[in-house]
Amino acid sequence: MRIVARIAAFCAGTLALAAQAQNLSIATGGTGGVYYPLGGGMAAVLSKHVPGMQATAEVTGGSVANLQLIGTGKGYIALTQADAAIDAVKGQDKFNGKPIPVRTLMVLYPNRMHVVSIEGTGVTKIQDIKGKRVSTGSGGSATEVFAFRVIEAAGLDKDKDMKRERLGVAESVNALKDRKIDAFFWVGGLPTAGVTDLATTPGVKIRMVDIAQLVPAMQKKHGNIYIKDVIPQRTYKGMDTDNQAATVTNLLVAHESMDQKTAYSIVKTLWDHRVDLVRVHAEAVNIKPENQRKDASSIPWHPAAVKFFAEQGIKIQ
Repeated sequence: MRIVARIAAFCAGTLALAAQAQNLSIATGGTGGVYYPLGGGMAAVLSKHVPGMQATAEVTGGSVANLQLIGTGKGYIALTQADAAIDAVKGQDKFNGKPIPVRTLMVLYPNRMHVVSIEGTGVTKIQDIKGKRVSTGSGGSATEVFAFRVIEAAGLDKDKDMKRERLGVAESVNALKDRKIDAFFWVGGLPTAGVTDLATTPGVKIRMVDIAQLVPAMQKKHGNIYIKDVIPQRTYKGMDTDNQAATVTNLLVAHESMDQKTAYSIVKTLWDHRVDLVRVHAEAVNIKPENQRKDASSIPWHPAAVKFFAEQGIKIQ
């Protein structure tokens, strides 16, 4: 009987531990960008340091797809651009009539818009994409959202003025190498692995197209979520000068219904182990105290994140 009792107790303990185990999926992006490796780093940190949590990074189409996954109410957190998050909260653009109550857990790093071509395509300025074959980002990505707004600000029609493809960064790079497209849009951190691959390809000279001059028009229509920025000449081999770019902020977000304990544990653990994330990708150095601001998020913050940062002396609201 004692043996039976011990077995029963062991089984009960195992079931209790299983009940406490928490599976968390981190919605990231394509394998050629920054979201996926950084999300993988986050998953490793959370799995190691949050008792009972098993976190995994998922390859996705990008910000829009990530926010839609948050909207399912399942166990997700996600990396997203602020512009796509605003659209999700307001139920506009790609979320038309279907608002998603996402909340910020943390401000991450700036996402620079790359407009990339190579020597020989005839694309040296943004107006040159008229009549060309252009990838505006994969379906379900915030690259596409951002790209459409750049194209509009340039006075071009995304449907009439170019032959448009919907490719992720890795697919765009391969298509440009094979001359199947003439240019592509990509929003990502520095450096983005896919763009580095293109720039270091023998016989290829990269051309980065300036778009900072379009930011005022974008701000007039969409607000100050877009800012002028620079992709330094040293970022990618073959750049002749600094690229005058446009930037939007990246966020880590969750559904508003995520319980306080879980959200607090996620924020605290990632914050306390930022050095581990920097080892995964250099952009994680931008996860800084001064960037955790109400205006940097552009959408409401999760109360657990507000609580944690207040304890760090960072007042968000």
